[in-house]
Amino acid sequence: MRQKIIFLITMIATSFTTLAQSDSPTQVQLQGSEGTSLVGEVKASFGQPWAMTFLPDGHSLVTEKTGTLWLLDKNQQKRFSVSNVPEVDARGQGGLGDVIIHPEFATNNTVYVSYIERDPQDDAYSGAVIERAKLNFTDSSASLAEREIIWRQSPKMTGNGHYSHRMAFSPDGYLFVTSGDRQKFTPAQNMAMNLGKILRLNADGSVPEDNPFYGNGAVTEQIWTLGHRNPLGIDFDERGTLWSHEMGPRHGDELNIIERGRNYGYPMVSQGDHYSGVTIPNHEDYPVFKAPELAWIPAISPAGFIIYKGDLFSDWTGNGFIGGLSSKALVRVAFNQNEEGEWDAKEAERYEWGKRVREVEQDSKGNIYVLEDKEGGRLIKILQSN
Repeated sequence: MRQKIIFLITMIATSFTTLAQSDSPTQVQLQGSEGTSLVGEVKASFGQPWAMTFLPDGHSLVTEKTGTLWLLDKNQQKRFSVSNVPEVDARGQGGLGDVIIHPEFATNNTVYVSYIERDPQDDAYSGAVIERAKLNFTDSSASLAEREIIWRQSPKMTGNGHYSHRMAFSPDGYLFVTSGDRQKFTPAQNMAMNLGKILRLNADGSVPEDNPFYGNGAVTEQIWTLGHRNPLGIDFDERGTLWSHEMGPRHGDELNIIERGRNYGYPMVSQGDHYSGVTIPNHEDYPVFKAPELAWIPAISPAGFIIYKGDLFSDWTGNGFIGGLSSKALVRVAFNQNEEGEWDAKEAERYEWGKRVREVEQDSKGNIYVLEDKEGGRLIKILQSN
């Protein structure tokens, strides 16, 4: 009996110790390029995380490229995985992708997820799709219901890269979608394809009649802008201006103001060159194409993007935050607009801790979170600056 009591006491003590260790926050130092630093708190870790969005009540959703959608509690700890999520066959850059909520989620529980769909006749061909669904969750489970595909990349292509499939709602309720060139170059200028484009849809996937190319075919009329390579970040600022970044070829990553009907030039122009070493003319050589507001040489490999709208970090209100993959950094961009309406965007600082950054998000309280890339990627909450 005495041995059993000792064993039970030991087990209870071990349990409390384990609980205390698991609840103890792990901090990360993010070293700034301008001599400052940030402190981050590790909240959770994932298998190849790709995107994140916050629900109005403080819960959040995180996608893993391999096909899992996680519901996190209000402290951003894993609560449970969501059931009835689209099945994916993750290859290369493709799998389960972005997740956002409808602007009226509080009353309609509607979410949007993007992922890669393979051709049932030949799975070497694939393309991104977007589903909308109802998110239902209780104290013990979460699931998607009333799933409906509302958009597809057209046509499906071979290869497993440059899907993009990021989403954002405009202040007036339109759904904007980034669609990559699928590493095929010429689709970005082909108006019969929605590849290499940024698209504008209604919330149900139908096409607004005031789109710039409306009436020119079911695919063409989706197009808002063209001449993009691999746009992996999109957000609106407080004035309603749409910004998007995209990976350049060999260097020349871009940050663009997205303007109705404009052509951004790829692959005719770029601030970078092809990986083969073949040069590409710059935007300055052909001013008919819309030039970026900011370009990076060498590349930062941008992924994930917010324009900060909170006041918790008041010095950063209105700044852009971009995840850097190859640069292994969180990149802060400052924006200024003069009286003539001309923009000046420049990198203000980057914070590094040796990890590829896949996603950046902000909650309703103004907290900033980043998701690291790859297996074991961590969710980190920015606590303060030093």
